[in-house]
Amino acid sequence: MFLFLFEAFNVVRWKAMKVFVKSFGCSANLADGEVLAGCLAEAGCELVGSVEDADVVVYNTCAVKGPTENRMIEILKRVPKDKKLIVVGCLPLINFERLNKEVTFHGVSGPAIGGQIVDIVRQVLNGEKVVALDNALNAKPGLHLPRVRLNPLISIIPVNYGCLGSCAYCCVVFARGRLRSYSIEEVVERVKKDLAEGVKEFWITSQDTASYGKDIGTNLAELLHSICQIERNFKIRVGMMTPNLAKSILTNLIHAFKNEKIFKFLHLPVQSGDNQVLKSMRRFYSVKDFMEIIEAFRAVFPKITIATDVICGFPGESREAFEKTLKLVEKVKPDIINVSKFFARPKTLAAEMRENSVPPPEIKHRSRVAADLARKISLERNREWVGWEGEVLVDEVGKISGSWIGRNFAYKPIVVQSNSDLLGKIVKVKVVKAFSTYLKGELI
Repeated sequence: MFLFLFEAFNVVRWKAMKVFVKSFGCSANLADGEVLAGCLAEAGCELVGSVEDADVVVYNTCAVKGPTENRMIEILKRVPKDKKLIVVGCLPLINFERLNKEVTFHGVSGPAIGGQIVDIVRQVLNGEKVVALDNALNAKPGLHLPRVRLNPLISIIPVNYGCLGSCAYCCVVFARGRLRSYSIEEVVERVKKDLAEGVKEFWITSQDTASYGKDIGTNLAELLHSICQIERNFKIRVGMMTPNLAKSILTNLIHAFKNEKIFKFLHLPVQSGDNQVLKSMRRFYSVKDFMEIIEAFRAVFPKITIATDVICGFPGESREAFEKTLKLVEKVKPDIINVSKFFARPKTLAAEMRENSVPPPEIKHRSRVAADLARKISLERNREWVGWEGEVLVDEVGKISGSWIGRNFAYKPIVVQSNSDLLGKIVKVKVVKAFSTYLKGELI
């Protein structure tokens, strides 16, 4: 009798438990967070929208850069002491020593833990301090797991975890591990399930989408072809890929991109316009390789949106090397240029290159120069779209009341005004004005 009452009390206590889940960082981490929320909701927890309303706080962290890690630590420190704090994601594996020293937590685990979050919450509620980092680098939750989407129209699908790279500056490999791909069948089934739930846009994501399938005898082009065979109306955004692996499947990749379901959007991080710096970074491609890929895509898709990343101040980057990066960017004119300052990260090879370090004031100067150029080029590229007319998929509510954000075939964000609910609809627009980060359109 006593045992029955004890178990009944625990069930009531669990179902009354309020949990706040928040994710930071890349799209793969956002997808992981959707699964965390989905598994907790399915287990009977009530998901709440603020730390204040929660009994348990789950922060799914990012620590890719130094300032990001600092921000994470400050956010974690602000969690009230009467809340149960569970820290998951990349930070615990990238810098557990600092986390353990500066933050009072009740549970900790790595990224992509899926349904394991339910067990961790249960253990924490039973008064245990949980450190579940064993085998974290091999985590690969089932794609079938429930999700609570951040945007009901968009499904973020991590097609693989980990990567094949060994970039000198990157600490994410210490959190995400080596390549682990899902089968094409698993991804296709997930897409079909999401379509049945009203999804209209898919983000194919990973640490490097071009590495997909290298461990299971397939590749990204074959995956995209299989997804596009599904007979429904939807769009696909393909995430970041490294130039060397993109080049290895270039012909088939371009062929796959010809399908109208795929946004003409290519995120190809170059990081530097100097071959010696790329070599020091352990990026296994040349500036020429990068340019050849861009030229090949533009030859087939002249209006394709190109996004790239640039790191300023990597150890050994001379003024001349930095100037080469600026010249490359000016020549290629990517639509989007993500500029980052170099930060030495724990356990990385770059953190040991102290003798060749660039002074912080110089890094700041270079990043400011690069960012100014990036904004100029983005505005220049966007102005080319003024006067364009065509269809967009409205996939987001704008920040201003009555505004909506749609994406055209090249994944360009176009903001329109309407008193009607346009979310999820395909509408025809005319671009009337360009800004560096978006286009303004009118319904026609």
